[in-house]
Amino acid sequence: MAARIFLYLIAIVIVLVLLAGIAWTLFQDELLEMALVPGETIEMLEEVEDSAYANRAMWLARPDIENPPSDWLPDNYVDYDADEIVPEENANDEGDRIPVFYVLPTTYLDRDRWNAPLRSPAALERQQLFAASQASVFNEIGDIWAPLYRQAVVGAFLTNHRNAEVALRFAYQDVDAAFDYFLSEIGADQPFVIAGHSQGSLHLTTLLHERIAGTPLANRIAAAYVIGWPISVEADLPALPLPACEDANASRCIVAFQSFAEPADPNQITRIYDESTGYTGAPRRDTAMLCVNPLSGSADGEAAAADANLGAIVPNDEMNDASLAPGLVPARCDEQGLLLVGQPPEQFGRYVLPGNNFHVFDFLLFWSNLRADVERRVAAYRAAR
Repeated sequence: MAARIFLYLIAIVIVLVLLAGIAWTLFQDELLEMALVPGETIEMLEEVEDSAYANRAMWLARPDIENPPSDWLPDNYVDYDADEIVPEENANDEGDRIPVFYVLPTTYLDRDRWNAPLRSPAALERQQLFAASQASVFNEIGDIWAPLYRQAVVGAFLTNHRNAEVALRFAYQDVDAAFDYFLSEIGADQPFVIAGHSQGSLHLTTLLHERIAGTPLANRIAAAYVIGWPISVEADLPALPLPACEDANASRCIVAFQSFAEPADPNQITRIYDESTGYTGAPRRDTAMLCVNPLSGSADGEAAAADANLGAIVPNDEMNDASLAPGLVPARCDEQGLLLVGQPPEQFGRYVLPGNNFHVFDFLLFWSNLRADVERRVAAYRAAR
């Protein structure tokens, strides 16, 4: 009798798991919204004062903060042969470094509000992890400036509710204020790089459209890395001040991509992308997303084999350190503008989003190539001046 009851229990568990899988497949959008979209009334935030970002406490990294997370390097890091990538006469030296304005992705995962507090203990560890694994790409070329901001919470990206749009605008206003302070500190003629991921890339794209387009600032950007956010080639790019990076040696251009293993299901992106309007005023529906292959450095659609990958960052089980693994994944841009990396790499089993979306690992999968990419583009920028 006991054995029969045990078998019944096992059968019930199997049925429940199957039903849960079916429910997730059919209703994952609705389930995610229920779990993550705030039910609270949005709080009307006051604009930060002009002098707010003079305070070091408003930054996760900047030159006068000791040991910022962006200084991190993998435990087995060995510098690539820079002479093979950057001509010696154009290489960086300590007196000619280029500052980097880096905007963090979404790190606040609770649904108790629409905009995260500036210094949330719940988000701080994730902010440090992202700055270490992403902004560290750029620490060879110059100092990293990474502002804290009242970012929209993760649920704002799972709904087209008006509150989500308002929350994102509040977050952008903080980034805009931080950018003003950044400009005031680096000097009137100093070139710079902008970089971000996910929500950070959204705000940088808005910054390019609203603040930089049609101004001399556009000529000072050596390269823009707006990774992990969809940019429509037809509906957005013509309204931005920089073109796509068409080849590996281009400068004053945009690098953008979104990583998926195969088979890829980008529904979580396209269901809102398809209902939105681009910066040109044209609809984004049925338009390709910008994809610059980080392994080849070009937007020509050519596939790159895994041996072109100089090194991906593979986190340890505790997610408190990582090492480099060369040759781990290939990459190719498909017609839709997704960056496809082949079969799901087993080293990144956790935190993969629905649809084989490797969004969380956009930087990690191509860390060494992106590090070489920015140095190469900065060198090309200097050579063209």
